[in-house]
Amino acid sequence: MEHKPVYYSEYLELERILNSQHPVSFQEGNTPAHDEMLFIVIHQAYELWFKQILFEVQSVIDIMEKPEINDNSSELQFVVHRLQRVSTILMLLVQQIEILDTMTPMDFLDFRDMLRPASGFQSIQFKILEAKLGLAFEQRHGKAYYTSQLTPADVEIIKKVESQPSLVQLLNKWLERMPFFDDKEIWKNFAGGSFWDEYKTIYENSLGEGEKLNAKAFQSVIFGDDSGEYRALSPKASRAALFIILYRGHPMLELPFQFLNTLIQIDNQLGNWRSKHVNMVRRMIGTRTGTGGSTGAGYLQGAMDKHYIYRELSQLHSFLIDRRRLPQLPQKLIEKLGYKFC
Repeated sequence: MEHKPVYYSEYLELERILNSQHPVSFQEGNTPAHDEMLFIVIHQAYELWFKQILFEVQSVIDIMEKPEINDNSSELQFVVHRLQRVSTILMLLVQQIEILDTMTPMDFLDFRDMLRPASGFQSIQFKILEAKLGLAFEQRHGKAYYTSQLTPADVEIIKKVESQPSLVQLLNKWLERMPFFDDKEIWKNFAGGSFWDEYKTIYENSLGEGEKLNAKAFQSVIFGDDSGEYRALSPKASRAALFIILYRGHPMLELPFQFLNTLIQIDNQLGNWRSKHVNMVRRMIGTRTGTGGSTGAGYLQGAMDKHYIYRELSQLHSFLIDRRRLPQLPQKLIEKLGYKFC
């Protein structure tokens, strides 16, 4: 098949993209506000990056939805690599706010009232991203306001996404499939009898006087209780994740650890973005309401405090002990955690 020549601007559809900025203040009868062009370009760039992030996250979900991920294939490597790309893009989005910060509050007021009731809160792609990563509707800040500013069509899109398996749900299933603790043959001669009973004893003995409440949290997260607290990760999944973090130096656990660590990095970058956003909004409009009718900085602060999707992974770091005190693993398990050569 003969290759058809590709021209740069046609391939990128630059004519359509570069002619998609239509400042309201430049319309007939209004006074042109110079910084509205920057405002539009910044937000269009955000949406393009959101599209790329969703493309990467969906590809990861497609892999994770498989009944089994082959540890000796490239699948887990693809998952880690693509999520690391997402983290890097989010880092860029945090830095991009600094460009928007070159606009002063008075510059913004030149066109702000013309934007009502449009708001960044109406970004359907960002809401889809949060849902796909695993932010459950029940755990959202301001649930009553969450879809109130969306069109009926966009509300249906969000509801459909929320009904599908999220990445955190698939992570839970993947962690629960970790086989090592179901193999009684591996542990039959383990000196401590039960790995987690021995680990619990070592952990509790390592706690300082002001950390005793951590023992109760350990019991709840690792063994489960009836507290009724919402948790995305089951005790079995939490045990597997903690084991991966503790023994990440073993070859077979290197990629799983990178997977978990990258999810934490994504959470941190989203937190950084929300923090910068809150500070920017406070600088721009103080305590005024948002153009979409939200409480402005107050709403954003609440979302920043609550919307940590992989908080449970970070919480596991509270249960670490000095590596020199880690229980010695059975030789059979050490062999399984080494590289497999055909």
